Amino acid sequence: MKTENDDVRAVGRRAFLTVAGAAAAAACGKAAQEPRSSQAELAAPVPAAPGTTTVTSSGSIPRRRLGRTGVLVSMIGVGGYHLGRTKDEAEAIRIVRTALDRGIDFMDNSWDYNGGVSEERLGKALADGHRDRAFVMTKLDGRTATSAAQQLEQSLRRIGTDRIDLVQVHEVIRMTDPARVFDKGGAMEAIVAAQKAGKVRFIGFTGHKDPKIHLAMLKMADDHGFRFDTVQMPVNVMDWHYRSFQKEVLPVLLQKDIGVLGMKSMGDHFILDSGVVTARECLRYSLSTPVSVQITGIDSMAILDQALDIGTHFEPMSESERQAVLAKTATLAQTGSYERFKTSTHFDSTTQHPQWLESAQI
Repeated sequence: MKTENDDVRAVGRRAFLTVAGAAAAAACGKAAQEPRSSQAELAAPVPAAPGTTTVTSSGSIPRRRLGRTGVLVSMIGVGGYHLGRTKDEAEAIRIVRTALDRGIDFMDNSWDYNGGVSEERLGKALADGHRDRAFVMTKLDGRTATSAAQQLEQSLRRIGTDRIDLVQVHEVIRMTDPARVFDKGGAMEAIVAAQKAGKVRFIGFTGHKDPKIHLAMLKMADDHGFRFDTVQMPVNVMDWHYRSFQKEVLPVLLQKDIGVLGMKSMGDHFILDSGVVTARECLRYSLSTPVSVQITGIDSMAILDQALDIGTHFEPMSESERQAVLAKTATLAQTGSYERFKTSTHFDSTTQHPQWLESAQI
């Protein structure tokens, strides 16, 4: 008997095929569009489905619609954590500015990354007129209105800006998190107030533990009459087989027209350690799903060059290619051992530092 879940999952599969077809059409010039370089232009709505690829000028990165916001952003995003792990500050600045020059304008970050160093390096990279070329996202750990507001002010100061394009509640990884965020005196009060004050454009949340927690957060938002602009979650070649965000959450986001931010295409290095897939296969697979942006860690110019090459020459996987990759990963993915963010606390910064949920002290 056909169930509601069958319908939802069918949406996800159709979306994969849709983005593949849309990308192919765009590559033929049917949806060509010039690059956008200002905040006003970035905000211009476009009539396209979530995940639809829109070609920029030759040699640049295709852009996609960020859900119902209507904003066009690069389909590849620069992961903020790795900016704090480059060999030095100059390298981080070079990565960001080269990315901007080549068409990657989505900049990921978080209040807690590397003790604030990642945000500081992004701020220096965006100085001297580069800020208006970037779509800046950061994340807050605070679960109370007070801690979230204080963390936001620190982020604004470090990045050197008076507004952040997208602020997300970070690490929604506990079933208790949705209620804490939305309760009276919770983080959402401060974030919505900041949005009304013009410090924040859009609001989302992130998590990497279990799709059930994401669905609980979305339901809590519905119960409070709130709709997120974006949701960030793992999208990779092994996720399909274990606690799958692609199967359970992605179709819901597409139905609600919420911008999809994919992450952990390589699971840090753990998915690559499996030896069954390459970095190129991992990133190409994720980009072939209907994500608005796939965020990837870039800690060197060599890794940036690889991402740029994949992006500028992007061809979505066919269904047969996709099935071949999933077949290669099926056995190894069954226990989640290569997606350690789901099965351990290795990636849980707020588990390792629970005080960040209540305080603005790094």
